[in-house]
Amino acid sequence: MYEAGPFVDLQIAVGVIIMVLGFLGCCGAIKENRCMLILFFVGLLLIFILLLIAGILGAVGEKKSQVWVKESLAKLLPLKDQKPEIQMDLQKLEVEAKCCGLINGPSDWGSSVPSSCDCVDTAQVCQSAGGRKVYSTPCVKFVTSFMEKNAIIALGIAFGIAVLMLFGMAFAMTLYCQIGKRDANTT
Repeated sequence: MYEAGPFVDLQIAVGVIIMVLGFLGCCGAIKENRCMLILFFVGLLLIFILLLIAGILGAVGEKKSQVWVKESLAKLLPLKDQKPEIQMDLQKLEVEAKCCGLINGPSDWGSSVPSSCDCVDTAQVCQSAGGRKVYSTPCVKFVTSFMEKNAIIALGIAFGIAVLMLFGMAFAMTLYCQIGKRDANTT
């Protein structure tokens, strides 16, 4: 039986939190309930602060994440000793990324460099290994550059979500204050 990992549990928890916050905001606005609106505001504020902290830590820890990737990939060396499934996945990566090996280049495979490392793109840097021309660029460079490119996209999405959260907080507080003024005028 398939066991769900902690990432799936985290997604479920985040979904439940968003659903509860949406309920509080929607019902608070429809029923004009100040308690629900303030809970909605506080929930959005907490998530906004967590998003801000995650963004700061991500920007500050970029070099640490690159070091972590290199250390994680280094645990797979030597590649010839890995399971066939892992070797096949690495060879697919090598074909797609036009790289060879993980950290040190073709030497990561030992004496038996696979055909996935064969240098078919003349624009890439190649070297000779075992009488064949193979890519000399290790795949760790592709992985880290992929992470850097997608970090910018993730940062943009996070910024967009943060702006939406600010609007949500502003509207909730505006409605909260308007309900308070109306209640003060009617009494």
